[in-house]
Amino acid sequence: MFIMKIDPWKSIEIKDYNKAMKEFGIQSINPLIKKLPKKHHYFTRNIVFGHKSLQPVLEAVKKKKPFVMMTGLMPSGKFHFGHKIIADLMIYFQEIGAECYIAVADIESYLTRNVPLEKARKVAIDEYLLNYIALGLNSEKTHFYFQSSGSKSYMNLSKFVAKKTTFNELKAIYGDLTPEKIISALTQVADILHPQLKEFGGPKPVVVPVGLDQLPHINLTRDIASRFKLNYNFILPSATFNKMLPGLKGGKMSSSEPENAVFLTDSPENVEKKIKKYAFSGGQPTIKEHKEKGGNPDIDVSYQWLTFLEEDDKKLKNIYEDYKSGKLLSSELKEILIKKINSFLKGHQEKMKKAVNSFDKFMYKDV
Repeated sequence: MFIMKIDPWKSIEIKDYNKAMKEFGIQSINPLIKKLPKKHHYFTRNIVFGHKSLQPVLEAVKKKKPFVMMTGLMPSGKFHFGHKIIADLMIYFQEIGAECYIAVADIESYLTRNVPLEKARKVAIDEYLLNYIALGLNSEKTHFYFQSSGSKSYMNLSKFVAKKTTFNELKAIYGDLTPEKIISALTQVADILHPQLKEFGGPKPVVVPVGLDQLPHINLTRDIASRFKLNYNFILPSATFNKMLPGLKGGKMSSSEPENAVFLTDSPENVEKKIKKYAFSGGQPTIKEHKEKGGNPDIDVSYQWLTFLEEDDKKLKNIYEDYKSGKLLSSELKEILIKKINSFLKGHQEKMKKAVNSFDKFMYKDV
């Protein structure tokens, strides 16, 4: 029997997403792809592989009714391409009609990672918000706030949710607990649910795009929301689940391992150096063997990155087939990725320079 324990405060590696979906009751995204009003390769390529009750969101889109895309960010390091996945989904949902709520988890980062609030604020603005703006986030439909300075109704909700759970339930969901983790978990529940408070327009569908590591928070929030029916009439929040971009050397990408990540502020020279030196290859030991036997794109990090970054399906298919046949060498595949990343970063970094003047438009307005 497949059993996995998920700890949202630790790194996990998923080897079989189908088994994980079955184990944790996550529905496949495939039956809903045709209902999406706007196609995105994250969905069609199963990068977004699953969901929990996304139907109310799609119904709101269809009927042009209000809905919210809610996400949080952990301000503990530099913004890299792994972070870009959620940012792309934020912008996607915003483009199809969502009001966007972004919580800076400064309280959680202080409690669980010892990041001072002042440092968390600086990282959140200088790294995350700057990149969000450059990627295309719309200020008119965005609420960007800090857990430590949210509205009064939000602050109250983060305490009221404790009434609807028990220590034993939290222990069953999270395993070993500390007071810091309990506060962090309940604050996240308030983050996800508070856009449905009366002050923010009342009950409405909310979608939270996450990696599988955040499933415990999603499950707890949905359970608590169902117990608040009489108090707030919350609609159970929805979630989409996406695969994570692997680190260059494999495993999870982290800001604390600069050789395993590409940051959106990296220079063209740094990008080239990192990919040539660290990107795990699925090629053969020699060029002769590679041409004879072909490479393995399914384990090659450069190819895996291109499944996220290359939007042209035909071009990606040709790369896959050429690499597998041996026609395309590992060094050539890396060059394709380097060119793709540097082409994107050239325009993106120019947009970042202009984004500095737009910070104030995005900051949370207390209602």
